[in-house]
Amino acid sequence: MRVSRPAHRAVSVLGVSIALVACSGGLNAQSSHPTQIAQAPPPAAGVEGAVRALPDFSPLVERYGPAVVNVEVVEKAQANGGGAGGVPGLSPNDPFFDFFRRFGIPGPDQTPRGNQAPVPVRGAGSGFIVSADGYILTNTHVVANADEVTVRLTDRREFAAKVIGADERTDVAVIKINATNLPTVRLGDPAKIKPGQWVLAIGSPFGFENSATAGIISATSRSLPSDNYVPFIQTDVAVNPGNSGGPLFNLSGEVIGINSQIFSRTGGYMGVSFAIPIDVARNVEDQLIKTGRVVRGRIGVTIQDVNAQLAESFGLDRPRGALVSSVEKDGPASKAGLVPGDVILAVNNHPIERYGELSGSIAAMKPGSDANLQVWRQGKQQTIPVKIAELKEQPQSAANMPQGKQGGRVTESAAQLGLTVRQLEPQEKEQTQTTGTLVVEDVTGPAASAGVQPGDIILGVNGKRVKTSKELQDAAKGSGKNVALLIQRDDAQIFVPLRIQ
Repeated sequence: MRVSRPAHRAVSVLGVSIALVACSGGLNAQSSHPTQIAQAPPPAAGVEGAVRALPDFSPLVERYGPAVVNVEVVEKAQANGGGAGGVPGLSPNDPFFDFFRRFGIPGPDQTPRGNQAPVPVRGAGSGFIVSADGYILTNTHVVANADEVTVRLTDRREFAAKVIGADERTDVAVIKINATNLPTVRLGDPAKIKPGQWVLAIGSPFGFENSATAGIISATSRSLPSDNYVPFIQTDVAVNPGNSGGPLFNLSGEVIGINSQIFSRTGGYMGVSFAIPIDVARNVEDQLIKTGRVVRGRIGVTIQDVNAQLAESFGLDRPRGALVSSVEKDGPASKAGLVPGDVILAVNNHPIERYGELSGSIAAMKPGSDANLQVWRQGKQQTIPVKIAELKEQPQSAANMPQGKQGGRVTESAAQLGLTVRQLEPQEKEQTQTTGTLVVEDVTGPAASAGVQPGDIILGVNGKRVKTSKELQDAAKGSGKNVALLIQRDDAQIFVPLRIQ
């Protein structure tokens, strides 16, 4: 077996340490003075108890392993040859191909060549039985575009499965087999989990059915760039292609999550894996079984996370909450009075620490229901009631922004921020569909370091709208060392933190 260089380097360091210990012992042995061997202090009671209490997962695997199934799919060959688990538009050699890659087992590139008939693409994943009459939870990306789905149990029985429904936003799917008296899992409460607790995954990595791997919870409520509606459970449990859709158990034998994604630069396990909390999955399951689709709430805002600089800019005691960067016109939030620069700290008295938690909380609420938002605005906290609307997919179109310097236009400098700006022409405002009046011509210093670009439209500073260069300069002067600059770029609005020297 070839040993990678990092592993070899670690072995070498360990070898030196052992050699040094051995030499020290030899010198002491030749000394005329007897060697005094220091007695190690007894371990603290808590540490000793933890060592003695290392978990034995065998009863859990024996009891609930039969409820974990292997899911095999057959789908039509894709035009790009990506197959199951492929990344459309990217070559397998692209460095981003495996970044946040979903890990179903892809078949080989079976793109039809010449006059050959399309060859079906095969893939595999995992799932687990949640009802004795055959309902099974798995991942959407495991069964997406499947023409045939086959479920294999641990006793080697096989069943044709029907896809009851699949939700792309949460990556949760429900499939059904015609069987009775099936073994089932017990579902737990993800709200009770904590980083550091032991967890166990069972699945079919690389097709090795009913494989068990263990680790700990690394973090909770993780927000990923591509999944704003799921507060992921992060673990260091070894999961690989084929584990997708399998259960994540706690020590009580309860399923607390569905293994869904890995963070990897190689396509294989690198110590960071993510699971969908089972309460999120159960909500999706209930709706898919009852209606075949998932209904989510919305309030019509674009949000972003609050870092230390933004927290200081808005006068918060520490980074927390979800910062509103834009409000949809005539949407629920607009009607309730929310404005860009508001920081949502809680929903119905449930604290929001990170912005991803807000998306999940609102999405879980029924359209037509009421929610009370605890909002931080202009240094004060207030409660704003808002009525939840239904989330519907809406196509977005990108606007063409003015780029670069425009000859013959009057520009003004906000030197403290490192910005050169000018007034937008009426036709430019109409073209970009913006409420702003200042466009960035050039950036230096703090603005350049923060990532502001020529063509960005300046909308406000620290939650206050600015329409002229003087208002921009005055707002910057009274902001202290950190400035939260609200900009519009293409069809999005975002607060950018600038640190003034």
